[in-house]
Amino acid sequence: MASQNMSGFGGHGVEGSLKLAVQRSGRLTEETLSLLHSIGLEFESYGQRLFSHCRNFPLSILYGRDDDIPDYVARGTVDLGIVGRNLIHEEGIDAEELLALGYGYCTLIVGVLRDSPIEHPEELINARIATSYPNSARKFFASLGGNPEIITISGSVEVAPSLGLADAVVELTATGSTLILNDLRQIHTILESEAVLVANVDSMKDPAKRANIERILMRIDAVRAAKRYKYVMMNAPETALDAIRAVIPGMKSPTVVPLADPGWVAVHTALEEEAFWESIERLRKAGATEILVSSLEKILL
Repeated sequence: MASQNMSGFGGHGVEGSLKLAVQRSGRLTEETLSLLHSIGLEFESYGQRLFSHCRNFPLSILYGRDDDIPDYVARGTVDLGIVGRNLIHEEGIDAEELLALGYGYCTLIVGVLRDSPIEHPEELINARIATSYPNSARKFFASLGGNPEIITISGSVEVAPSLGLADAVVELTATGSTLILNDLRQIHTILESEAVLVANVDSMKDPAKRANIERILMRIDAVRAAKRYKYVMMNAPETALDAIRAVIPGMKSPTVVPLADPGWVAVHTALEEEAFWESIERLRKAGATEILVSSLEKILL
């Protein structure tokens, strides 16, 4: 594990104050920092900072290598970490996954050359496997009763089969494009991964720390819920209300406000993003008019 100077990373000296490790530079960094700012945390994240303190919450942030974060959490160097689930799986640490964060999606897969006759991972239990995730590869093939030769490579794993170094790869892929470029095809998914918030087990047992962890979870839930919904306002005749309620029951029920025009009401609700256009089409058929749509910042459910 890379050594880092932790002097000054002592937190606020307040009961229940927390330490959070995040990726310093990489594919999760931008969205992680955006998430933390969106839940109201005020801190500096510029330049080559190793850590920073929140000005408005009892939280200190450590910027580290992503593959160091699981160890920081397991050892109690930090109370919380935001890291890919694939690294938690690889390190096999004792930590509590609190929340999947909805970004950094990728998949740990078994891949072989496109023209290979191999179709199933069981055919590789005594083969040569190139990977940058040796622990995950060993665990997976052990679960199949196999003990293949694991060849650990830190980079360009996908080229190993073409060079004759391995019969297959166990590697992370986000879009599959790197597999295609290296004439590989996927034959099995070992793990679906995304960014997750994980906690040190002992930190979750500390009542003061747990209370502040739950405050953070509530804020993240509110921000993530807002991304799933659009706020919708519409006018409709009172006679259309039953049909409109059938389309949009809302999180409980829509808000209905009488208008100055007799027999007309304004209806306010939230629609889920993934079914938004279908719902709008049904609302128009039900009699809704002057439909206004706006984005939400937070929803406290």
